[in-house]
Amino acid sequence: MMRSLNTGLIGVKTHQTKMDVIGNNISNVNTTGFKTGRATFADVLSQNLKGATASNGETGSTNPLQIGLGNNVSAIDTIFKNGAPMVTGKNTDLCISGDGLFVVRQGVDTYYTRNGAFNFDEAGNYVLPGSGHYVQGWMANNGVIDTTGALGNINVQIGKSIPAQPTDLVSYFDNLDANIPTVTSIGESESGPATITLSDGTSVVKTDGNYKVGNSLPVATTIKVYDSTGETHEVPVYFIHEGELDDGATPSRWLVSLSPDASVTKGETTTAEFTDENGEKMTASLNVAEIQFDSSGNLVTDSDTDTMGTMNLVFNPGTAGTAPADQNVTVDFKKLTQFAGTNTIHSSGNGNVSGILKDVQIDSSGIITGIYTNGVQRPEAQVAMAHFNNSPGLTKTSTSLYKESANSGTPEIIESGEFGVVITPGALEMSNVDVANEFSEMIITQRGFQSNAKVITVGDAMIETAVNMKR
Repeated sequence: MMRSLNTGLIGVKTHQTKMDVIGNNISNVNTTGFKTGRATFADVLSQNLKGATASNGETGSTNPLQIGLGNNVSAIDTIFKNGAPMVTGKNTDLCISGDGLFVVRQGVDTYYTRNGAFNFDEAGNYVLPGSGHYVQGWMANNGVIDTTGALGNINVQIGKSIPAQPTDLVSYFDNLDANIPTVTSIGESESGPATITLSDGTSVVKTDGNYKVGNSLPVATTIKVYDSTGETHEVPVYFIHEGELDDGATPSRWLVSLSPDASVTKGETTTAEFTDENGEKMTASLNVAEIQFDSSGNLVTDSDTDTMGTMNLVFNPGTAGTAPADQNVTVDFKKLTQFAGTNTIHSSGNGNVSGILKDVQIDSSGIITGIYTNGVQRPEAQVAMAHFNNSPGLTKTSTSLYKESANSGTPEIIESGEFGVVITPGALEMSNVDVANEFSEMIITQRGFQSNAKVITVGDAMIETAVNMKR
């Protein structure tokens, strides 16, 4: 009789524990990144009244005679199923999909969380504002992020400045016209303008300059060059079509020069002198380069040196108050083509004026990109994540934070894209609590609680009956 009372009491307690878990789940149905809990039961030690017997020649075998002593809560699991993403439109909000967690720190203690409702504080620290924990990641060094280094606090201060960067690389893009007309004859003139006849039958009148039969008229372009102070300068560059090689192996050649002189030859030094907007005199020099295109319109390069794909421009800004210093600029032609049509050639180079950080953007790699007033966009930091072999083994603390435990395993620090873990910026992970399922479990738990309570009341009534038997 006493066993049933004790078993009923244990059953009431375990069902109350399960109800506590269900209540906590429902309470956190709208908690960002919350992971639902699940209580599971197991029976406890059974009392043996009689052991099992084997069959013999006279009787058959018998099963053991046992009475169970109730149940207990064998586990309260954390279900790390992904919650649905909720788009917030706030760029600093991050949502994780996959088996990973953000890494945050407070003092010397490291925590892990699925709550990506981050923000930048007044000092530029990327934090979890509800608790003040610092988000961990890797800071960039001049736009380069080393993800093999140690983790640290992410700090990106709006309003910080970057210095001017001189140009050292300019690239040309798009197309040179394969059918550009070439000079077929030059009308002689001792003085005054000369008439130049082109291969397409048209004529032009030129009052100055040198021209060569077989070459085209110069195709004029400019490249923008920044000096070390951030001043911009427009350097003229000319492309002159030489026509086909005599052997026919490479059908088309172009000369690249700083001079509009159409009679220049490969290797000849050309210079350009001009005055910038501040009245400072500038010079640039270039040994005339030759680029070649094959019959398919693709640039021909030396596979070992790429010497036909690049050239070196020496630019001397001659800044006031300082001694002129050469500035070497590599000019890259590898993205040029030569097809019939029009000349759509244009250039783009690096370098910039000084700028102020005005905004940041975060992409799906967790890279925080700074946007500066001078148009420069460069990586400032990258958010790190942690992967555990047994995420449900983490210990819950508070404010949706977890701590490493003896059963979680040690964290492996990862980037977005590893272990199937992906970041979605501008979104938050919703709680993975299924309210319909929780209500269903609540009803089942209530019935279990009532049934165990009934065992107690019936057992008590039976004891009362036994006591009254002597009367």
